[in-house]
This record gives sequence, C-alpha cells and structure tokens, in this order.
Amino acid sequence: MNMLLIPLIAATVLLIAAISFGGWAFSSRQDYKDHSDRKSAIAASAAVKATQASDATKYAEEAKNPLKQFVGPSQYGSITAHYPKTWSGYVIQNSATPLSAYFMPDVVGDIQNQDAAYALRIQVISQSYASALQLYDAQVQAKKVTVAPYSLPKVPSVVGSRIDGQISTHNQGTVIVIPLRNLTMLISTESQNFEPDFNNIILPNLSFSP
Repeated sequence: MNMLLIPLIAATVLLIAAISFGGWAFSSRQDYKDHSDRKSAIAASAAVKATQASDATKYAEEAKNPLKQFVGPSQYGSITAHYPKTWSGYVIQNSATPLSAYFMPDVVGDIQNQDAAYALRIQVISQSYASALQLYDAQVQAKKVTVAPYSLPKVPSVVGSRIDGQISTHNQGTVIVIPLRNLTMLISTESQNFEPDFNNIILPNLSFSP
C-alpha cells in the first residue's frame, strides 16, 4: 500500500501544480489580452482624433480661399491687401486717422475695446516714420520687443521695420512700420494665434504705391 500511495501522492501534487500553472498562464494571457485590447482601443482613438484634427485644420485652411481683397484710397498709396474670405473688415477714414482698417475672423467686434486683439490692422497715420518708431522706444528699452529692418516682398524698394513681441499692454504680436510718403503705414497682428496667416498670407500679398 505504501508503494502505491507514494506515486499517487506525487501524481496528485503534479496535477495540482499543472492546474495551478494552467490557471496562472490563462490569467496572465487574459490580463495581457485585456491590456492589449485597451492599448489598441486607446491607440485607435488617438489615431481617429489626430485624423479629425488634421482634417479640421485642412478644411479651415481651404475655407480661407479664395482670398478677399482690400484696396485703400489712392491718396494714401492704394494699399492693397489680401485676406482670408472667412474674415470680415471694418474701415475708418477721418481727419485724425487717414486710414484705419480692422480685420477679424467672422465678425469685427467693438473697436473701442482696448483689450481686443485683431487678426489684422492696417493703419495710415499722420506721423513721420521716425516718430512712429519712437512710440515703441519704451518696449525696446525694456526688451519686450525686437526690431529689425523689413521690406514687403511686393515692395522691396521701401525699407521699414518689423517689431515683434509685446506690442501693447495687452497684446503680443507683430507690427510692420513702413514709411509712406509724408505719412506712415502700420500693418499689425495683435495675437500670436494669427501669426501664421499674417506671415504666410497677409505680408506676401500686401502692396502699395510709394
């Protein structure tokens, strides 16, 4: 009996071990599968979101074309600008400011709002080029802006200045200061959100008669 009992016990132990190992292997495989499925679902969701974001960006860019055109008065250089068709413009002409044009996506808001940041502003002011640059002396000395020579691609013969940084108390952006006869033209974007459109659409297509 003892000789038969020992193999039976050994077989029982081996069977229990095999069952335990099988249970552990199945549990591990199931856990791996569950984690793998979750990772695959997360990856698939991320891919869908990336595609949707890419498509939204593509459609937003396509919606900007064909570009609209703005042409200013001939006495102020016939300034011609092209801007996205999804933007709206608001233009003011008076004795204090010969030309002031505001552009924003959809609707131009309250221009009296000092906190507003416009996608594009085009101004002709009754100041000399030197005087207009002096308006930014404080920002330059405080190192809040950088200044570099600049010419519009379509009017390379006229050299002005490009000012980048904190162009006003509330706004980060860019101002192009260009001498225009006995006046000065300012072309600006008052938000870094619009810098790509400003650099890729507005400036390459803007022209005027010196």
